[in-house]
Amino acid sequence: GSPCSPRDSPSRHLTACLWGTCGGWSHLFPWILSLPHSARFPHPALVCEGVPELAKPPTPPLVSLYLQWVNGVHVIEHEGGHLPFEADRRPLSSCCITIAINNTLSPHTLPPGTILYKTDPSMYPKGYFVQNTKFDFFNYAGLHRAVLLYTTPTTYIDDITVTTDVDQDIGLVNYQIIVQGSDHFQVDVSLLDEEGKVVAKGAGAEGQLQVPSAHLWWPYLMHEHPAYLYSLEVKLMAQTAVGPVSDFYTLPVGIRTVAVTESQFLINGKPFYFRGVNKHEDADIRGKGFDWPLLVKDFNLLRWLGANAFRTSHYPYAEEVLQLCDRYGIMVIDESPGVGIVLAESFSNEMIRRDKNHPAVVMWSLANEPASFLKPAGYYFKTLIAHTKALDPSLPVTFVTNTNYEADLGAPYVDIICVNSYYSWYHDYGHMEVIQLQLATQFENLYKAYQKPMIQSEYGADAIEGFHEDPPLMFSEEYQKGLLQQYHVILDQKRKEYVVGELIWNFADFMTNQCKWHLGAWDVSLLIVSGGRVSSGHLVLRTLETSRGRLISSKQATQRTS
Repeated sequence: GSPCSPRDSPSRHLTACLWGTCGGWSHLFPWILSLPHSARFPHPALVCEGVPELAKPPTPPLVSLYLQWVNGVHVIEHEGGHLPFEADRRPLSSCCITIAINNTLSPHTLPPGTILYKTDPSMYPKGYFVQNTKFDFFNYAGLHRAVLLYTTPTTYIDDITVTTDVDQDIGLVNYQIIVQGSDHFQVDVSLLDEEGKVVAKGAGAEGQLQVPSAHLWWPYLMHEHPAYLYSLEVKLMAQTAVGPVSDFYTLPVGIRTVAVTESQFLINGKPFYFRGVNKHEDADIRGKGFDWPLLVKDFNLLRWLGANAFRTSHYPYAEEVLQLCDRYGIMVIDESPGVGIVLAESFSNEMIRRDKNHPAVVMWSLANEPASFLKPAGYYFKTLIAHTKALDPSLPVTFVTNTNYEADLGAPYVDIICVNSYYSWYHDYGHMEVIQLQLATQFENLYKAYQKPMIQSEYGADAIEGFHEDPPLMFSEEYQKGLLQQYHVILDQKRKEYVVGELIWNFADFMTNQCKWHLGAWDVSLLIVSGGRVSSGHLVLRTLETSRGRLISSKQATQRTS
C-alpha cells in the first residue's frame, strides 16, 4: 500500500476513526491478497510503517491495525503513529486486510491533545467539537507511509544490534543477533567494505569484528570521504522438521564513536559543531505522505546549504530519511513524539529499537518543550533518561527545553542542553537590539548552572516572501535576515566556549492549524519555500564559509517544489 495523506483530501481536517475493508464498511483502506504457500516460508508479516495517532473505535488506544484473514479475525492493535509495527499471520491462500485508524489526540497520546465540545446551541450544532493541540504542525489523517508484506522462514533473524568503537586505527564492530523459531542454528557474519571485499569474519550470535586501518564514518564536510559504510552480512542456517532452512540479512554499518565532554561534542574524537535545521515531514500536494523525489530534493538542498545536521522535530521520521542521512553524512538528533508532554505515560521504546543501528543518529531527544517546570518533571526525566541509557548506552540523551534555567527540573539529567528561544519574535517585538544581550545571558546562566555543552535547538523568525521594509519590520525578509545576524554574533562567540550547535527553525514551510498569526495555515518560519501558497524563493539563507566552519551569508534560494 502507498502513503495517503494529501493536503487536498476531503479528510484533511478530519478528526475521527477511519475504516478500510473489502466489504461492509467504507472502502478507505482495502487490500485483498493472494499468497503462495511454502512450507519453508509460512510466516507472512504485515508491517505498517506510518499511521496517525489513534485507535480501536470508538475510544483509544492509539492505532489499531485489524487484519481480516478470510473470516475477519482481529490480529493486532498498536499505540503510536510514527513508528512501524507488524503482525505475524498465516493465511492459507488469500486474505482481506482491514485497517482502522484514528488521529484523535488525548492527554494520554503522543503527541497529546484535547477534545473541546462547543455547547452553545446558538453558535454550534449539537455534538460539535474541535481538536485542540499545543504544537504548531498539522495533525493529518490517513496512512502516511508504506504498508508492506514479507515472509520469513520458520527460523529467522529477528533483530541485530551493532555498536562500534575505535582502538587506534582498528575499527571494532560489536554485534548481537536475535534468532526466533529455534535454539539450534548456526550464524556466520562477514563485514564487507564499499568495494565488496570481506574485511572481517565472525561466527555465533554475538561477537566482535576487528577491522585494521578502518575507514571511519564522518559527517558531511568534516572529511574528504564522508559517510563511509561497510555492509554486515548475517547468514543463518537451521535444521527444522521439514529440513534445513536459511535466512540472510545485510545491514549497513558506519564505524564511528560519539562522546560528550563538559564543553564539546566529539565524533571520532574530534570536536563537532551541529550547523543545520529543524524539519517536518510535510509538503505541498502529498502532505505528510512519504515522497522519494521530494526527499532527495531536500537532501540536495541541505548539502547546498552546507548543513551537516537536523533534528527530527517533533517525531521519528520515516526510516528512509535516516538511510539517506547514513549515506550523505547528515547527523541526526532523533526525537520522540513527546511534544508538549505533561504526563509520565508519554514515551515509547520503539524509536530506539528501530533507529539504534544508524550511524547518522548521534543523539536521542525525548521531548520538545515539555512542562519541565512541574514538580513531577525531575523524577520523570531522571527515570526516563536512565531507561533510555539502559536501552542504548552508546549515545547521549537530551530533551529540548524552553523553560527558565532556574525552574527546569529535567535539565540536570541530560547530557547536552538543547534550548529553544525566539528573542525579538515571541517578545520584545521589533527590538533586535536586545537579542545579543538576552542570548548571551541565556547561555551564561545555563552553563553556570549545569556545566554542559549546549545546542541552540530552535531560533528564527517568520518571513513572508516578497515582503520588504526598510527599516526592517516583523515578517519582512529584512527582519528575518537581521534577526539571524544578531544571533550569529553570539553563537560565533559561544561556540569557542561551550555551544556545540545551532538548528534554525525551519528548513521549509509546513502546514499547521488556521489561526490569526499563520499565513493561510502555513508556518513560514522557513529557509526553503515548498511550493504552495508561498511561491518563489527570495529568502534569507546561509551558505557555508569554510574558513569559519559555519553558515553565514545571505543568498537567494531555489524553490523547493514537490
